[in-house]
Amino acid sequence: MNLDQALQTFIVESRELLESMESALLGIQQAQDRCEAVNAIFRAAHTIKGSAGLFGLDHVVAFTHVLESVLDGVRDGQVEISDPLITLLLSCGDHIGTLIDAIEAGKLEADTAATAAGEPLIAQLRAYLSAPATHGIQPVVASIAAPAATAGPGSAETDNWHISLRFGPDVLKNGMDPLSFIRYLKKLGEIKGIETLPDAIPAAALMDPESCYLGFEIAFASNADKAAIENVFEFVRDDCKVRILPPKSRVAEYMHLIGDLPEEDARLGEMLVRCGSLSAHELDAALNTQSNTTPTPRIGDVLVEQGSVQPTVVEAAAAKQKQVKDLKASIRVDADKLDRLINLIGELIIAGASTDLIARRARMPELQEATSTLSALVEEVRDSALQLRMVKIGATFSRFQRVVHDVARELGKDIGLLVSGEDTELDKTVVEKIGDPLMHLVRNAMDHGIEPADVRVARGKPAAGTLKLNAYHDSGSIVIEVSDDGGGLKRDRILAKALERGLIEHGKHLSDDEIFGLIFEPGFSTAEQVTNLSGRGVGMDVVKRNITALRGSVSIASKEGMGTTVTVRLPLTLAIIDGFLVGLDKSTFVVPLDMIEECVEFSPEPGHDYVNLRGQVLPLIDLRAAFAIECAVPRRRSIVVVRSAGHKAGLVVDALLGEFQTVIKPLGKMFSHLKCISGSTILGSGEVALILDVPSLMQQATHGIASIARMAEHLPLAA
Repeated sequence: MNLDQALQTFIVESRELLESMESALLGIQQAQDRCEAVNAIFRAAHTIKGSAGLFGLDHVVAFTHVLESVLDGVRDGQVEISDPLITLLLSCGDHIGTLIDAIEAGKLEADTAATAAGEPLIAQLRAYLSAPATHGIQPVVASIAAPAATAGPGSAETDNWHISLRFGPDVLKNGMDPLSFIRYLKKLGEIKGIETLPDAIPAAALMDPESCYLGFEIAFASNADKAAIENVFEFVRDDCKVRILPPKSRVAEYMHLIGDLPEEDARLGEMLVRCGSLSAHELDAALNTQSNTTPTPRIGDVLVEQGSVQPTVVEAAAAKQKQVKDLKASIRVDADKLDRLINLIGELIIAGASTDLIARRARMPELQEATSTLSALVEEVRDSALQLRMVKIGATFSRFQRVVHDVARELGKDIGLLVSGEDTELDKTVVEKIGDPLMHLVRNAMDHGIEPADVRVARGKPAAGTLKLNAYHDSGSIVIEVSDDGGGLKRDRILAKALERGLIEHGKHLSDDEIFGLIFEPGFSTAEQVTNLSGRGVGMDVVKRNITALRGSVSIASKEGMGTTVTVRLPLTLAIIDGFLVGLDKSTFVVPLDMIEECVEFSPEPGHDYVNLRGQVLPLIDLRAAFAIECAVPRRRSIVVVRSAGHKAGLVVDALLGEFQTVIKPLGKMFSHLKCISGSTILGSGEVALILDVPSLMQQATHGIASIARMAEHLPLAA
């Protein structure tokens, strides 16, 4: 194995484990089953420790070992999970993350700064470890085991479970303490009897001090089910063999267990008698009749004896079954490889469009049918490839659990986070770029939006504030809402500040949406004091600029005293979309197909910028006027009815040219300032078509077409 690749895998998996550990810590207070949450935290810490040991990262092992010991105390019920402990464990997770970052940078040994940063955390962790660990096998086993119950002479049907444990030789090397699992059994019931098997220990000259040679036979009284008992050994399942017999098991089942174990049958039987799982009378009777019994043959062996199948077929089937069982459900693929695949599919779509155009011009039915089949297959490949890049937004949302936890304590506020729509999927590129804008919106809502507890109580609100994150699909876009139940935006204060800075003219009437939108102006702030989080007049303009760069939009709805909701609307993907081609004179534009509701014929009414569409008023946007295209108007024109953010509008165009798979190409820095255009694409003829930004068009229409026309002269509209 390539050690560099293995180390990179360790880094990636460690970060994933730290994320799951953080998520479990933040949700443990509200968890219905705290034991499962604690197990998840312990599992993450233990896996990181064991994996670090494989690479000789002793400083990671040393720190994580102390953390794991505290978590083991939590599992045993000796350490109570509390808010200070959760905060400490979160800080420990951050420190491990810092160590992982250093390893990625090539620092495989502990440095002075990392050691100094970890020492205060270790000191705090050790404060929770009130008693030193007990050393030695027999003292620990003796302290665990109660006097063995004496089984009745007539039956082996005791009320105890029987657990047979055989630990693998590498369990200690993987950072696992076998006795900790036996101690943990006490949380589920009472150990009635226990026998230790050192049979696997070799001669002293052959003994490896780092290997484990232990086995145990345990009589266990518990009301738990088999799954719960098996879960005790979940973390060591790959390093041991566990066999469990339920209460009231028959003698034949015990004898079958003895037959499966590697030790001598008579000696094992004596151990089962001593620990109370089997009576001496039943053991003697079973051993005497064992020679007269034959084991049940495997079905494969039976089929071979009957001549139904060949032995090689049975062996292949068994191997295949094991292979399928061990096969992982998913594989890890580099993001760069996915990006390369999407780019190649984009070029394939452009080449396919060119081929289809040539086929239509040649008027060859066979060629047209072939290109049609090819286009359908390319579309399926495109959809499958895009699906590979789709990820759930829940991973991004989960980051804010920690943000809310830390920032609330920094501000001295009690704030809870409610998350919904975590399963909503969008392109990984969008997910990567939306994190920072959402981070600012969340922190801003906590600092500016949600009031302190005393103010909330005085206003008749709960002392604890609530922040909500929600995501859902709408019209081919993803909508993300950041809501709070705070004091809301103060309309009059925003308006006064805008007048003071000259952002609006005196006497001009603005809607609430327009006034609230002023907070996205550069340097705009109504904060009465500067804090570590906000109040310096920076951030909200950057939020809007970053969202706009993703071909998205942001809006605000607020009610004073009730709260604020910031709505971010983003495209699902930044690579390939289904488009609808429309013509304006000799220029071609692309309208995103998922925003189109229908196309109707345009019947102009002089002086009207709207039409009656089946009894509803439909506002019109004449793209000729919007982009200042001055040429003869054709006799027949059409309206493309589009919907965005719950509103409808009609785009007046010269011609409808049909659907087109659109590969989005950026316009470049020269045209990055333009509005109403979200990108470009290459047609089958090799010409460039501009992709319309429908939300921006509809927003500009509310302020008048003239503002669009002023920038139209900069657009490369000529065919």
